[in-house]
Parts: sequence; C-alpha cells; structure tokens
Amino acid sequence: MAASPSGTADCPTILFGAFDRHNFGDLLLPHVVRALIGQANPFCGGLAERNLSIHGGHRVHTLARLAAAVGDSAVDVIHVGGETLTCSAWEAAVMLQSPEQARAVVARLDARPHERTAWAQAQLDLRDLVPYLLPAGMFANVRRVIVHAAGGIELGSVEPAMRAEVVAKLGAATSVGVRDQQTRAMLAENGIACRLEPDPAVLVAELFGDRIRRRARQAECARIVSGFPDGYLAVQFSADFGDDESLSQLAAQLERIARARKLGLVLFRAGAAPWHDDLACYQRLAARLHGTPVVLFDSLNLWDICALIAHSRGFFGNSLHGGIVAGAFSLPWLGLLRAAQPPGASKQVAFAATWGAAGALAAVIAQDLAAGLDEAMATQAAQRRELAREWAGACRTAFRLVQEN
Repeated sequence: MAASPSGTADCPTILFGAFDRHNFGDLLLPHVVRALIGQANPFCGGLAERNLSIHGGHRVHTLARLAAAVGDSAVDVIHVGGETLTCSAWEAAVMLQSPEQARAVVARLDARPHERTAWAQAQLDLRDLVPYLLPAGMFANVRRVIVHAAGGIELGSVEPAMRAEVVAKLGAATSVGVRDQQTRAMLAENGIACRLEPDPAVLVAELFGDRIRRRARQAECARIVSGFPDGYLAVQFSADFGDDESLSQLAAQLERIARARKLGLVLFRAGAAPWHDDLACYQRLAARLHGTPVVLFDSLNLWDICALIAHSRGFFGNSLHGGIVAGAFSLPWLGLLRAAQPPGASKQVAFAATWGAAGALAAVIAQDLAAGLDEAMATQAAQRRELAREWAGACRTAFRLVQEN
C-alpha cells in the first residue's frame, strides 16, 4: 500500500480529480502531484472507472470502490487541482460520456434542469452538486483532506446551493489552496481562508523535461519538429470557436502572424472529452489556411502534447494548461477569448493576473490574435525564464508548507 505524503506506510494517499476523462491539464496534474509527494503508486480516484494510460494518464477508480478497498484504514485525500469548484454534476456526467452519448443526452435534457440533475446524479451515483470535491462521509477514516491549486473563477455566479456546498466542503478540509486571486477573493467573501499557489503544471519542465525532450524525438513529434526548420506555433481552440465567423477570423489572423514570422502552424486538441475540442473544427480551420504550412496533430497522448508545445515557438489557444506548459518552458503564450466573453470569465486571464508578468497581455478575441501574438513573442526570453523559475519556486514552497503542517 502506498505511503502518505508525511511518509507513514499505514496511511494510503488518494489523488482525486477530473483525470477520469481526456483533458490535457487534468491528465497532467496527478503526475506532478505524485512526483511532489514522492510516491510511486498512490491511488487515483475519480467519478468513473477509467484507464487513461493509453493517453499518458492513469488508471482511475471511483471513490466508492476505493472506499471499499481501504475500509477503516486512515487515508489522506489530495485534490490535485483544476477548475473543480464550479464543475456541476451535470457537466461532470456529460463529460464522462462518449461524444455520441453526450450529444444525445444534451439534446434531450439540456433545457430541463431538474431532469438533467437527476440523470447526472444517477450516472455518478452521488447526490453531490459539486462532485469533484470530496463527498462527505465517503471514507470511514479520513486523516487529511488537502485541496491544491483549485480553480473556481465563476463561483460567484453559480446557483446558491452549489456555492454553499463548495463552502461547506472547503470549510471541512484540512488545507485549501487556490490558483488565482479571483477565486480566493470569492471564497474569502464566503468565509473560507485559503492559500494562493500556482497550478502544479508550472513544474512540468523541471520535473519532466528530459522525458518530454525524449518524446519529441519520437514518431509524430519528431516529424513535426524536423518538418518546420523555422519553427511553428502550437495552436488549440475548443468547439466554442467552431462557427464560420470565428474560424474565418482565426484563419486570417494566424496566416498574418505565420507569414510575418515565417512559421508553420500545428493544430492540436487539448481535450477529446465532450465540451472540449472538436477535430472537425480543426479540419475546417485548416481548409481556410491558404499558403501557410499547417499540420493537424493527431496524438492525444499527454506527453506528445507536452513535447509539441515545448518545441514550438509559442502557444496560442484557450487551454489554460497549454499556456502554463508553454510558460514553464519559457515560451510566449497567449489566451483566446470568445467574442462576448468578459475577461473575468477566463481562467487564463485570472491565472495571468495572479502569476503573470505585470502588464503582460493574457488573452485576446480572435480578431486581435496577430497583434497579440506579436506582443507576446516580443517579450524577452530572460524575462520568461525568470517567470518560469518564480512559478516553480512558489509551487514547491506551497507543497512544502502543506506537508509541514
């Protein structure tokens, strides 16, 4: 049985998070936390039984199954991070479906809130409204509940019952850390004191740099790196940008920056779960790119995506972890906003406002992409390296403080 973070072999540790479906950042987080606590094989708990090892992830068990396995033994539960404070049961359950199942259930229930909640609770076998926070009474003997670098920028706008559940669960936790000032301020308004700590993914270069460099010399990554001798931009966007107008704007702006800097474009998916990235949208964008070298990156493997970003000239997209991984490798990155999206509803803006360089541009709407990327790519490499070091140091300090208390 695995040792706990404090080193006692009789107290297993359970890493808990949304790494039970394909999303780049969520798959990465348990690798980082596992390395930081120094355990070879902690338990990985989620809301569904899944084996994501084919994509570089973990074998994940439901909390109910893990609770039955550990019985009355004391356990430590570590929430590994992610935007979990505002993920509803409905959202969690839909994202655990296949794309076809998700489309069918959303078409049937999206406009029927009471029925969709009942369906989600039945799917998850939980009554919780915020299921990626540990349900009360799940384990018979919990020694510590640690929440690392959680996100919840829209906590102020969720329904009151959800917010009350978040406050109650965090109030019962041993230690709470959040990854941005916006979430921290909202929790403070509700009586929850918490630490600020960077997302654990800021340590990806320090912890896994050698592994990622080796990955870049293999298969699809190697072909892309060698196929763009002048470099390429790593580009990602979710299905929210799949309308014709957004795709046309993205194409025009990407062509402009690629031509000006003599770069290729590599389009990749940061998430294949429902409500993430859609391959058909990437294909439609590629068809609009004329005279600009473009490749659709097929791999969904976590380490391939890390290698793709790490060997690029920069990242652009609306994946927060795409940006964090680029930043950890001291590369420029820029976030993407929907046309009517307020900056306060952007995880990228919230993270950059807390941990970014003062005055740096965090995210833009599609029609401002070229100018924004030009600004991001004009930053000094030494400044980016220093920021990456600051991120890593702050993250390690946060983990150390938790283990000492």
